[in-house]
Amino acid sequence: MRPGMPDAALQRLAEAAAAMPVEERVCLPAGFAAGAAAIGIKPSGRPDLAVVVVTTPEPASATGLFTRNLVAAAPVRLSRAHLAASGGRVRALAITAGSANAATGPEGDADEEEISGALAAAAACPPAEVVRASTGLIGPRLPVPRVVAGIGGLVPDRVARDDAALEAVARAMMTTDTRVKAATATVDAGSGGGWRSVRVSGIVKGVGMIHPGMATMIAIVLTDAPVAPATLSALLPPAVALSFDQLTVDGDTSTNDTVLVLASGAAGGDEILPGTTDAESVAVAIAAVCRSLARQQAADGEGATCRIACRATGAACLDDARAVSRAVVRSTLFKAAVHGRDPNWGRVAAAVGAAARPDGTPVAVDVASLRIALCGTPVFAGRPLAFDVAAVRGAMEAPEVTVDVDLGLGEAAAEAWGCDLTEAYVRENAEYST
Repeated sequence: MRPGMPDAALQRLAEAAAAMPVEERVCLPAGFAAGAAAIGIKPSGRPDLAVVVVTTPEPASATGLFTRNLVAAAPVRLSRAHLAASGGRVRALAITAGSANAATGPEGDADEEEISGALAAAAACPPAEVVRASTGLIGPRLPVPRVVAGIGGLVPDRVARDDAALEAVARAMMTTDTRVKAATATVDAGSGGGWRSVRVSGIVKGVGMIHPGMATMIAIVLTDAPVAPATLSALLPPAVALSFDQLTVDGDTSTNDTVLVLASGAAGGDEILPGTTDAESVAVAIAAVCRSLARQQAADGEGATCRIACRATGAACLDDARAVSRAVVRSTLFKAAVHGRDPNWGRVAAAVGAAARPDGTPVAVDVASLRIALCGTPVFAGRPLAFDVAAVRGAMEAPEVTVDVDLGLGEAAAEAWGCDLTEAYVRENAEYST
C-alpha cells in the first residue's frame, strides 16, 4: 500500500518507531472499558466474544484499514460502512472468534446487522457507532442468538476499566495463536492545552494466513490522545505500511484482516492538530506499537521455532528496499533452510534477484554491489565469502535469525519479518477445519 507520505518522511518515521521504547504488555488507556466471555463459538470452549466500549461522554475518534481480499467478510463490510456513516466515530467494538462470517452470503450480512444492533442498544449509541471484527473458519455462520446474549451479559455491567480486561479481549480473539501479543508506548504531548502523557496500546491476533496486502490479522490499537478522526486516518496508513505490510508467515491473506485505531481523548488537553510536534509523537507511537505487534506475530507464526528479520539497505528507492526485505522473509526455500539452521545464503540471493515492487516492476539489483550477511556474518560480497559454517549454524539457533542485505545502489532502507517453515505448520493447516 502507499502510505500517503513522501519516502523520506516514511523512512524517518520507520527509524523513529524502531528507536522508540515499547513495552510488550497489555495496558488499557483511559476512556475505555473491556470484557470477554465464552459463548460457545470455539469448539474448545475458550472465550470467544470480546467487547471494547468507549466510556468518555463523546464517542472515540476511529479509523480502520481492512483486507484487500475481494471475498471480504461480512464484519469487514459492516465496519467499513459504519465508519463512513459515522464520520469516524465509534462507541463500541465487538470481536468474535471461531467463525469468520466470511463467504456466508446475504445471511451473513444480516447476522452482522443484528449483532451490531444488539451492541448499539447495550452501549446506548446509534448502530453506526459500532464496529465489528471476526476471525475463524470461513463458511460457517455465527450463532447470532449466543452472540447477542453474550453482548447483553457483558455490556454495560461486566466490562472493566483495567489492564486485565483488555488482556481478556486479547485472549478471546486468539485462534491458532499460542500467546497474547500486546504493545504499549507512552509519549509526552504539550504543544496544546498543557503537558500530558499520551498512551498508545495495541493487541493483535493472527499467526497464519499472514502476508503483505494490508494487515493480515485483527489488530486493535487504543489511545487516550485527543485526535480528530481525519488526523487519525492520516496516521494509520504509514504505521501499517511499516509494520503489518512488512510481515509474512505463509504467503496467504485473509478475508477478515482488520486494523482499528480508536482515540478516546481522555488524556485531556486541546485537540492534537496535524503537522504539530504532538501529532508527530503520536504517529511515531502508533507506528512503534504496530511494529512491535508485527514482530510478535512473526515470532508466533504457526509452527514457528524462530523469527526471521531481514533488513535491506542501500536500495535505489524505498519501494525496492521494502520489496527486497519482504522477498527474503517470504521465500519458502529460505524459510525451510532457516528451520534446518542451514546457512544457505544462495536462497537469499535468489530471493533478492526475484524481488519486485507491488506493481510488478523488478527491483534494481547489481550482483557486483550486493552484500549479504547471516546472523551478523558476511557470506556474500559480489562473490561467495569464506565463513565458519558451524558458527553461523550455531548463531541460527537464536530466537531471531537476522539477514542483512545491502544492495549498494542508494540510501533507502527497510525491514521485514517472517518465520521458519516447519512440519508443525503443515500439520496445523492440514486439519484446520476438521
